This record gives sequence, C-alpha cells and structure tokens, in this order.
Amino acid sequence: MLYDAYEVQRSLLAGASKLAGLGAGWLNNPANPLGYSAMGPLVAASLEVFAHAAAPRGKPEFGIEKVRINGKTVPVHEEILLRKPFGQLKHFYREGVQSGPPLLIVAPMSGHYATLLRGTVERLLPGADIYITDWRDAKMVPLSEGRFDLDDYIDYLIEFLYLIGAKTGERPHLLAVCQPAVPAYAATALMNEDKSRWRPRTLTMMGGPIDTRKAPTAVNTLATQRSFSWFEQNVIATVPMIYPGAGRKVYPGFLQLAGFMTMNLGSHLVSHWEMFKHLVVGDEESASATQNFYDEYRSVCDMTAEFYLQTVDVVFQQHQLPKGEMKHRGRRVRPDAIRDTALLAIEGERDDISGIGQTKAALDIATKLPKAKKQYFFAEDVGHYGIFNGRKWREKIAPVVEKFIKANA
Repeated sequence: MLYDAYEVQRSLLAGASKLAGLGAGWLNNPANPLGYSAMGPLVAASLEVFAHAAAPRGKPEFGIEKVRINGKTVPVHEEILLRKPFGQLKHFYREGVQSGPPLLIVAPMSGHYATLLRGTVERLLPGADIYITDWRDAKMVPLSEGRFDLDDYIDYLIEFLYLIGAKTGERPHLLAVCQPAVPAYAATALMNEDKSRWRPRTLTMMGGPIDTRKAPTAVNTLATQRSFSWFEQNVIATVPMIYPGAGRKVYPGFLQLAGFMTMNLGSHLVSHWEMFKHLVVGDEESASATQNFYDEYRSVCDMTAEFYLQTVDVVFQQHQLPKGEMKHRGRRVRPDAIRDTALLAIEGERDDISGIGQTKAALDIATKLPKAKKQYFFAEDVGHYGIFNGRKWREKIAPVVEKFIKANA
C-alpha cells in the first residue's frame, strides 16, 4: 500500500506541477500586463518553485561531452563495457587519449543514480581513464532476473575489476564514495588473498561507513535503535504493477530521499527560499544553480530489499567488517589479507552521514599493510556531499586523490 499511495500522490503532483509551470510561463510572458504588477513576479516565482519541486524525475544523464587535457579540448564518449541485470560498467572514453591510470569509481547504491558523482568524474577525467558502476533502479528489473544482495555487489566489483584489468593490461585503481566503501574493501581483501592479477593497485574511500561505532551519526543511531524486523516491516515495499519489476520487494528511493531531506530540512527550506528570491528579481542564473542541484538530488531509485536489509545488518548493526566477522558467500573477509593495495581514507569535518573515524578505521584493520601504503586526509569544513562534489572537492580533495594514485602507480 505504501508504494501505491506514493504513486497516486506522484501522479497528482505531476499534474499540479505542469499547471504551475504553465501559470508561471503565462505570468512571465512579456505580453501579459499582469506580469508587470506588484504581485506578478511573486506569484510567478512561487509557481515556478512549486513546479520544480513537484515535477517527476527520471534517470539523469552524465552529459560529459568534452574535457580539457593539456590545453586541448578532447571529445568524451560514454560506452558500456558490460551489462548485468542490476548494473552496468560504464567507460568514459577520451577520444585519442591513451594516457592515465585506469580508475573504477564505485557509485553508491543508496537511493541515487551514479550521476550524483558527475562532479567527481569531471574533475578526475583529465588525468585518468575513468570507469563507473552505473546501478539500475531495482523497480525496473524484472523478478525473473533474481535477487541482488551485498554478496552480489561484491561479485560485480570483482568482475568489473577483472574486465578493466584485461582491457588495459594494468591493475586498476578503485575509488568508493560513501556506502560502497565496505563492499569495495571486501572485494579488495578477497582479491589480495587470492593474489589476483587484477587486484586494485589503490583503494580510495571517501566518507565510507567502515566502522560505524566511531562517532555515530543520526543515520547510524537510527540503524542501531531499531530492530532488524522493524526495518523489514516498516521500510520495505512491493513494486506496483506499472513497473517492469512488479512484485519485487524494495527499499523505495523516495523513502531514502525523505530521510535525507528531513535530516537537513532547514537548509533545504533556505535553499528554496533563496531560489524564490532569485526568480523574483529575474536572476535566473543563480536560481538555476539550485534547480540543477535538486534535479539531481531528487532523482532517486529503489534498492532491492535483500541488499538494503543485509547492509543494515552487516554494516550498521553487527559491524562485521571491522570485527573480522564479515563473510562473502561463506568465506570470511580478512582485512589483514590486504598486503599491497595502497589505502587512502578521506573524511569531511562536517559529514553528518559518516562520522569522523568511520572511514579511517579501514587503515587500522589492514594490519599487514605497510604504513607507507596507508594515507589519511581530513577535509576541513566539508560536509558529506562536499567530499566528492563542489569547489573544495575540485581544489582541495581531488589533488590529494590524484597525487596518491600517482605515487602508488
């Protein structure tokens, strides 16, 4: 019933958004005398803000068509190297450029699409051969494709790394943003233990929940205060018949978005108020910056129930990885098996999703890795989103990542 109720609301809001957009356009028309009245700009801006907030959204595009390398503009083409039921391996091919280390960026499967890391890709693309995990919306995957859980996630990463290694002839570098720090770490440990030819040369973890017992945030507290059965009964829904994945049990993306918005409701309200003021005075350029952010932020997708619940249990409730108890298909994941994959942990001072120390724990539990192959970076005055997007990412954090990869290449 939860998903059905949401779909009804979404349909109603979609119609209202369309009407509000038409009303704003009508008032902003230079030929409309009402647009020149004292209330005209206020009403038009209000309608435009509502239309934007209520509009339905699908999967965004990366839209990266070119990049500047050594002062030259180089065309960029997206290519899919491998398609799997719950995700695909995407490559950003730089036309005529063969240089740069192969880097697999692992996008979070936490309610948003991989395009949330557009800024991450854009900044690293001039100096690296970039690949990314492009996860599918679970409601679009038919039941006939089977399940997808944390074990499958790790299998996907290992398969992607093998493919990149075989394609380039080099051991790939790995970068995990937020949630995938745990499966990326597990894949790295398993491949190190197997002495795999294509084990990651480096692993960079940014704001990842390696050990959520350290500096617990509101997200961590919610996961530990509620029982596993509570999550099963209250946040898992069934995909409606209107989608290809009808009947699949999922954790809906709209619930994840609601949680994120509620955590920082004040700042979101202020952002929309500022957008409203920009629209009133006709400063569309400033308003569009906020609109572009929320276009991406509100584009959400569903996770399979088994993946979400296993992550809650293994990562947030039992803390299996830092305790040395995590298993992958019955095989124990051993952090001390990491012997030659260099590790970089990055944390933001104002991160309200992954607290300070949670990502750094990855360095501590890799007890057999030489100290020279461990690095930690503390990003001052940076929140969770700012770790991988925005000015501070581009100017302060990305250079650290690039230098680390180069030093361990």
